Amino acid sequence: MNPRHSALALLVAVLWGVNFVAIDLGLHPDGAEMPPLLFVAMRFTLVVIPCIFFIRKPDVSWQAVVGVGLLMSAGQFGLLYLAMALGMPAGLASLVLQAQVLLTVLLAAGFLGERPSRRQFAGVVLGVAGLAVVAVGRSLVAPVLPLIIVLAAALSWAAGNIVARKARAASGLSLVVWSGAVVPLPLLGLSLLVDGPAAVSQALVEVQPVTLLSALYTAVFGSLVGYGIWNRLLGLYPSSAVVPFTLLVPVVGMMTAWLVLGEVPSPADVTGGLLLLAGVATAVLGFGGRATRAGLAPGPRAQRRGEAGAERRAGDFADDLAADALDAGALAADVPPADDAGRLAAGNAARGAGTRAD
Repeated sequence: MNPRHSALALLVAVLWGVNFVAIDLGLHPDGAEMPPLLFVAMRFTLVVIPCIFFIRKPDVSWQAVVGVGLLMSAGQFGLLYLAMALGMPAGLASLVLQAQVLLTVLLAAGFLGERPSRRQFAGVVLGVAGLAVVAVGRSLVAPVLPLIIVLAAALSWAAGNIVARKARAASGLSLVVWSGAVVPLPLLGLSLLVDGPAAVSQALVEVQPVTLLSALYTAVFGSLVGYGIWNRLLGLYPSSAVVPFTLLVPVVGMMTAWLVLGEVPSPADVTGGLLLLAGVATAVLGFGGRATRAGLAPGPRAQRRGEAGAERRAGDFADDLAADALDAGALAADVPPADDAGRLAAGNAARGAGTRAD
């Protein structure tokens, strides 16, 4: 990647890292409590409307649209917001959610037949060890339930990655918009059921400015701007050149939580987090090694052609990004565009990290 595009990828990592602190501030405005499921419904309402009226339905089945919406958007963010409302620190949440990369590798092996390489398997083992260290450390000082819920959010995100990958929509943008539309009504209904109509109506009437600002930040910067840039970079470069930047998300998230919220990670959090990130890095950085399911690596000539093509496409990046500014505003969830067949790799399922933390 050239320096300008690398800077854009770094910007996305910063936006997504800060996203977790924004969520925490919106959930706990001035000592009050915002119902988490209602908060997610608010976020996706801001993201989807009015864009859905200008974006056509993707060329996939309704089952795929609903599946991506329920798993990648409603499931992931509903569980993440719930865990943070129950006391999961924002910085630690940004770290643990990275487990979705490892879970995607495992699910892709089971449901898509994409057998992980030895390096990817080693990354999964290392990441699981890191999560175990974090879990043991958390259990000694705080309830472990929020940690389990964040892991469930990561699993939901990973499952959504598999559904989106199987759907292979021609337009990743339209799949994002229409699948995001699945979120508001179900989560509003769940909030009414769990929190009660009185609590929901009171929260809407007495909504705090910090909660509105948080919802706007997560919708605009976390989803729209972040994924507008991210999906464009994935269209210009191989996933192996883009996805590693997501390793910076928990670094930014934990540093921002320390500076803004005063969260100081424990030694167990730091040790386990380093192991988890090492596992994710091992898995992600290893997914470019196979060009087909048969395990054949691309030759030097094919690699040079791919790099040359990426550079030609990169030359039009600025113009394309400006032309897609309105379309990027419809991005609502963590759904990277489908890879073309020439870049299919056994570990490409790990590319879901990029995803929304949100």
